[in-house]
Amino acid sequence: VSPYVLITPNETRRHQLQQSKLSFAKKELDDLEQWKEEHRPGPIRLVPQRLGGKESEAQARQKQQMMLMQSKYQQKHKREEYVKAKKAAEEAEILKKKAIQREKAERLEVKKRQQEMQRRETFLENQYYKTNELLNRLDLGLPKSDSCHIANGGPESTVW
Repeated sequence: VSPYVLITPNETRRHQLQQSKLSFAKKELDDLEQWKEEHRPGPIRLVPQRLGGKESEAQARQKQQMMLMQSKYQQKHKREEYVKAKKAAEEAEILKKKAIQREKAERLEVKKRQQEMQRRETFLENQYYKTNELLNRLDLGLPKSDSCHIANGGPESTVW
């Protein structure tokens, strides 16, 4: 006793399926051949001509060689022009960046100058106030000229 059941194929049905597949493939191939026949290009009808003009074969080859050499030079020239244009674009980009950096530096310089002027003004104001404060303190600390005479007036001015 096996764990599965084996069903044997039906030979007649298998044979019919194979025949139908073969007939279908044959029909497809016939259709392809028929389509190729229907779409085959027709014969080419050209009037016979003498090709090459009035030049000899050697002249034609020499002309071809000259054109090849010229095309090489033209390609080289084209490459050089491309490199020049690329360098010019890069140079323009560099100059543009330099101009931007120059403007930034100028703005920074102006800002530094303004800060320096502000610092100097603040310093001078502070110095002026400190000087006035010192002078005022010195004026208060010294006796006035009138009080000097009274203090040093002699023995008659003392209470003793």
